[in-house]
Amino acid sequence: MTGIQKVTGGLPPAFLRLWAASGVSGLGDGVYLAALPLLASSLTHDPFTLSLVAATALVPWLLFGLIGGALVDRWDRRRTMWTVDAGRAVLLAVPVVAAAFDVLSIPLLVGVAFLLGTGQLLFDTAAQAYIPELLSREPAGLRVANSRLQATTSAGEGFVGPPTGSVLFTIGRAVPFALDALSFALSAILIRTLPAGPKAAEATKAARAGIWAEARAGASYVFHHRVLLGLALRPAIGNIAFMAGEGVLVLFAHERLHISSSGYGLLLACEAVGGLAGSTFAGRIGERLGTGGALTATAAVEGLALLGFAVSPGAVPAGCCLAVLGAAMGATMVLGATVRQSIVPAELMGRVTAVTRLLAVSAAPLGALLGGFLASSYGLRAPFLVGSALLMAMTFVTASLTTNHRVEEALAAARPQATTAVEVTEAAAS
Repeated sequence: MTGIQKVTGGLPPAFLRLWAASGVSGLGDGVYLAALPLLASSLTHDPFTLSLVAATALVPWLLFGLIGGALVDRWDRRRTMWTVDAGRAVLLAVPVVAAAFDVLSIPLLVGVAFLLGTGQLLFDTAAQAYIPELLSREPAGLRVANSRLQATTSAGEGFVGPPTGSVLFTIGRAVPFALDALSFALSAILIRTLPAGPKAAEATKAARAGIWAEARAGASYVFHHRVLLGLALRPAIGNIAFMAGEGVLVLFAHERLHISSSGYGLLLACEAVGGLAGSTFAGRIGERLGTGGALTATAAVEGLALLGFAVSPGAVPAGCCLAVLGAAMGATMVLGATVRQSIVPAELMGRVTAVTRLLAVSAAPLGALLGGFLASSYGLRAPFLVGSALLMAMTFVTASLTTNHRVEEALAAARPQATTAVEVTEAAAS
């Protein structure tokens, strides 16, 4: 049988190539995340300009998020992924060449960051829509796959990539970007070998509708589906809570926890370690508590962990709290993605993913502004205390919208669609 394979007792062989592509790309992203601010700071020391370069990659989500989701639902997901990665590999050659000819500039970096962010919008949306196609929307397989993908991405972006990018930058300003370009090229090659997904009749019909009508249909679907609404609100409220403290975290670490500059990196690594653990064990937590119960539990743990961090008297307890926070966040991302991929119809998957991500991205600057106001008015602990309260409030929202009963009902309603998709695929392949 060719094409997409049904998951029976494990993951299909094609997933290994997708997993490898994710690992390679995650490593490149980690290198890029460390190298970009270093390169920008070598061109300017103006804080506003540096923050502009850092924020530019998020702008495409605000401008094109809904449209991007609708386009992904029109296009072949696999082709979208490998084409975007090939394009990003070529795009990253621009700063490499510019550095070689000593014509690097902030406007050039802003332009590259914007285009890379646009590519990330399309790639991430297409990937989230393609994974359930590859795994026939089977929840157990999706949970394992998302756990492995999230853990690998966390390791590449959080552990290996950033220090590698910093070291490579000392060798040459363009070296990290050349490595990132290579990672995108390898990812494109691997993804190109994956099986193509089925072309749904609904998607063909939808392509005749207006793009904005399709985008609105995706948003309406999310806001009228209780489980999906709960899964979308979770990262949105979470981003407000987390970003409230993000902007003053370095000051809090220095002035309240008395952590040195070298120790600050270790503090951040605690959260990454927790995230890796949470991603790895998310499946077991979901099996023990049920997916809805696990999502409620992780929401409560996030709130308590951030509260513990806010009142920590020193570096060690603060690091432990961040590790617990990271573990809860890692488990949440795996479980939430699995439910979403299992219950959303294939023809809507791109738009639902884009709506969820757009809400999360839009909430981030609100959190940053809130944190700055709170820290200025009430002290450095205030953003973390208010963030903890928001997360605890989110526990009650999660408990009402994504209960075990609601999740199981949604999964049961989606199973006939998944079975039909598998049968159609197998019939076309035979």
